Amino acid sequence: MDVIEVLPGLRMLLLPVGAAYLWSDGRELTLVDSGPVGFEDQVAGLVESVPGGELARIVLTHWHEDHTGGAAHLAARFGGVPVVAHRLEAPVIRGEEVGAPPVLEEFERPIRASVPELPPAPPCRVDVEVVDGDVLPFGGGARVVGAPGHTDGSLALHLPGPDLLFTGDAVANVGQTMLGVFNTDRARAIASLHRLAGLGAANAVFGHGAPLVGDAAEGLKAASAAFR
Repeated sequence: MDVIEVLPGLRMLLLPVGAAYLWSDGRELTLVDSGPVGFEDQVAGLVESVPGGELARIVLTHWHEDHTGGAAHLAARFGGVPVVAHRLEAPVIRGEEVGAPPVLEEFERPIRASVPELPPAPPCRVDVEVVDGDVLPFGGGARVVGAPGHTDGSLALHLPGPDLLFTGDAVANVGQTMLGVFNTDRARAIASLHRLAGLGAANAVFGHGAPLVGDAAEGLKAASAAFR
């Protein structure tokens, strides 16, 4: 798997479907999304690639299997580290509820058909349930930004210090910066895109697609302008 050094302290593990991100505060590490089932060793290798690093938490942007598939295994592998997710996603991640399927636009149907089926994510405990406005203790204070629409409890993370935005699947950057696909509520997803664009972050990383370093604000603004 390819590992990309996005910013000082931020590494991206590019997976066949999606990506996992590792933020380093010196030796304290935060994993954002865990990748699908079958790639736990590669994600663990990313964590273990930081000399002396210790995983402090796993943050899940939403319940989809390409983001949560490895979470239960990795949390156990690294000593039972806490798993963080939005309170609306937590019951699905725990296996207590079934997540709502996407409402596909016509243009999304062939895209969906081309995406390989992934194994379902094993149930995973959620130790810390967050909501919009909460602040997580990494990156100088990572603010939780509710970004519903892709799923009910999708979240983004905004780190003001490094001017960095983790968008999850609310936004994608595949060829161009765009609204994420396969949403449960397109209107809410568009509203979330506008909100994330309004943060003006210089740097952004996505659930799917290449990072934007230095010019993310322009890309997000252009993507949101398509829905004025």
